[in-house]
Amino acid sequence: MALRACGLIIFRRCRPGTPAVTADGIEFLLLQTSYGENHWTPPKGHVDPGEDDMTTALRETKEEAGLDPDQIHIMEGFCKELKYTVRNKPKSVIYWLAELKNYDTPVNLSSEHQDFRWLGLEEACKYSVYEDLQDTLKAAHRFLLGHKMVQR
Repeated sequence: MALRACGLIIFRRCRPGTPAVTADGIEFLLLQTSYGENHWTPPKGHVDPGEDDMTTALRETKEEAGLDPDQIHIMEGFCKELKYTVRNKPKSVIYWLAELKNYDTPVNLSSEHQDFRWLGLEEACKYSVYEDLQDTLKAAHRFLLGHKMVQR
């Protein structure tokens, strides 16, 4: 049986007058794990028995980044599924795109993570060493810039 996880690609837009990290003013939230290779990913986690995918994504975002569902806005029309193998088992991760409503909302990490960063697309891709996650971030960025994206 495949492992299944869900999460949110959280982004924020720089406020007018705030020095932007990137020309487009879009920053993505990545969390650094406190285990294994200390890789960087958006908040995500395994689906609990009886839990639907979106509930998992919202719960994991709250647990890992301290962001409540009322602090974010899920962007309709973007959903991406990644499939890969972990420890010889197939894994599926579904990501939705969500905007942080208030630019200054603090991120509060759980013990599962040791650091976080708000990064422009280029930097986010450098931190995300896995090509499928880089492709997902690029797709989210294109979506935000107004390009039509094919869902999953």
